[in-house]
Amino acid sequence: MAAPFTFILPEELCAKEPPERRAFARDQVRLLVLDRATGKATHARFDRLGEFLKPGDLLVFNSSRTLPASLQGRGASGGPCVEARLAEHLPDGSWLALLRCRRGDPFGSGLRAGLNIEFGEGLTGVVEARNERIPRLWKLRFSKTGPELIDLIYRLGQPIRYEYVSAPWALDYYQTIYAKEPGSAEMPSAGRAFTWKLLFELQRAGIDAAYLVLHTGLSSYLDETLDRQHLASEEEYFISEPTAEKVRRTREHGGRVIAIGTTVVRALEAGALCARRQGVEAGHRYTRLRITATHSLRVVDGLLTGLHEPEASHLELLSAFLPAEQLCAAYEDALRLQYLWHEFGDLNLIL
Repeated sequence: MAAPFTFILPEELCAKEPPERRAFARDQVRLLVLDRATGKATHARFDRLGEFLKPGDLLVFNSSRTLPASLQGRGASGGPCVEARLAEHLPDGSWLALLRCRRGDPFGSGLRAGLNIEFGEGLTGVVEARNERIPRLWKLRFSKTGPELIDLIYRLGQPIRYEYVSAPWALDYYQTIYAKEPGSAEMPSAGRAFTWKLLFELQRAGIDAAYLVLHTGLSSYLDETLDRQHLASEEEYFISEPTAEKVRRTREHGGRVIAIGTTVVRALEAGALCARRQGVEAGHRYTRLRITATHSLRVVDGLLTGLHEPEASHLELLSAFLPAEQLCAAYEDALRLQYLWHEFGDLNLIL
């Protein structure tokens, strides 16, 4: 299914650096608020978020912590220099990774099953097989596992950086303030603008918070054809019983469940499909749920998200909340008013 609409994103509207490096605070990015019932669009600043929420609303956050998921290595015995972009941690302990050589054809014959890659500090990996569903990804098994591997990734890796970002910013810029559990290849960026001050203000106003974990994969496979196919990777998520209970209680009492990011929408809606009663089922699972205009939302009433690129699969997910025509008009306004896109850009609240 194609995205609900397309548009040209001017290069100058790509946020090239974090807002803190543009001389203002995290929570001072712009906020485009869309009313699902009336279609009205309101333009505000993110630190005014509380003006659009009500006592009894529940904000659900993704507390996954961003990994420095780009690892530089070299094939053993003089093999090719290789970048490994970690995409997904598999149940058997291996990883799916986007591998590319740094010279010549980046996805060429230098990559093969059986290739041994040395990453430094005693960490090696063996390439086991190409992924059948997403051929840019390979199965990679590291010589270390568990906390020891995560520690080495944090010591050896760098945040994944796309060409629109102006500099290799430090990993702290790619973390939300509440992130805890390491595992995301890229930042769950919808929550980046929250500060502790704003969270405490919302709590005093009667707006509750809950947390789940969904470790994000790659937003691009560096292949336009593959990216346009919107292939859904199998994403790992965890919903605790306290979070499931808060979702159930909020809905029973007439409050709104507001997802902070598309990852939270996917996790909650996947959990709702497993539930035997109203709400979501707690548990640790994997999902390939793809949400489009045909999906009937079961537990999520609102969404805070970034502004998404033309043809992005996230636009399909937004169409479960709003008709394509309303999304199109809102994005045309955002372009005209020079909102900023991508992980360091402005935000969109749909209620």
